[in-house]
Amino acid sequence: MSDPAGDWAASGAVALTGHRAGPPLVPPGRAASYAQELGALFDVDGAALLAERAAFTGHSRRGRISAGGGCRLLRVADGWAAVSCTRPDDPALLGALVEGPIPDDAPWPALTSALATIPSSTLDDRAALLGVAAHSVASGAPAGTPVTVTGPPRSVQDAVVVSFGALWAGPLCAQLLACRGARVVTVETPRRPDPSRERTPGFHALLHARDRSVVLDPADPTGRAALRALVAAADVVIEASRPRALRGFGLDAEAEVARGATWISITAAGRGSERVGFGDDVAASAGLVARDGDGLPVFVGDAIADPLTGLAAAALAITAPGVLHDVSMTRVVATTLDGTPGGDAVGLRVASPRARPVPGPAPAVGADTAAVLAELGVLR
Repeated sequence: MSDPAGDWAASGAVALTGHRAGPPLVPPGRAASYAQELGALFDVDGAALLAERAAFTGHSRRGRISAGGGCRLLRVADGWAAVSCTRPDDPALLGALVEGPIPDDAPWPALTSALATIPSSTLDDRAALLGVAAHSVASGAPAGTPVTVTGPPRSVQDAVVVSFGALWAGPLCAQLLACRGARVVTVETPRRPDPSRERTPGFHALLHARDRSVVLDPADPTGRAALRALVAAADVVIEASRPRALRGFGLDAEAEVARGATWISITAAGRGSERVGFGDDVAASAGLVARDGDGLPVFVGDAIADPLTGLAAAALAITAPGVLHDVSMTRVVATTLDGTPGGDAVGLRVASPRARPVPGPAPAVGADTAAVLAELGVLR
């Protein structure tokens, strides 16, 4: 029988939850227990994956500022919102959201002031329209089917996994499949390399050391044809963006599944949604926040929707092959919110974030392009 509070404390995520000067807090729900159950399919400590990145970055709990610093919990007119500002064009987009100027070099004071007058429903509508990672807290908890994993795991030994994932959720899914013997090919485009390679090189190496790196340009007819051929050779495809992105490359998820492939589609809020989100703001939108002594929300862990979704996606890939899996990060988080309350960590042994050994360096970007295409019979 699972022990939600004990699993949380052992995961490393509790050490990242709460105010910097205050005690660690136990989040609500059973996400750590859920992660532990999924991790057993891959012989890993699933709960420890929830805080693994912080073992490389040294991030700590910061209350209403995310562990990584790129997202904040801010008041809106009728509640709270989680707002991310990490991309170069985010200040301009957030300025459109609040209908006022947001300085590039110091966005938070202006955002804090402007958001206080905006209702949560208005924020959610504008964020969806503009493609910004901003969500009212608990706005995204869906009424849809929970993300549950049933059935025995199937072998993926020597299966070809083509991953279009960057940052955390998609790469973790691919890396877990590699742990079970799959051959992972990570695809990047010249204009959008994975930023984690520069931001968190050790963590990037952990997730990608077993990969082969391919770079193809979908704007080039030859590169576009190679992309389609590469996907046609895949047993599993991991898509970690809104579906229109790969459709724009000429890739058809439904057609690939019809020929027998497994397609893992990881999005913020489902394939039918235009919402954009990252791990911290998505978790808050689903309702996964802890509460401080004043009953106010604080972030849980470090971008926790990312590792939780990566685990769930990998488990779906090996227990239900040959399916188009619509893996909504919001719904994965909501699945774990079963009414179990959070609270303080008094009497619990709170573990620090910890990481698995890094098996070696990640390949240089595009290092394996020619070899992979030649081996799979894909001509450029």
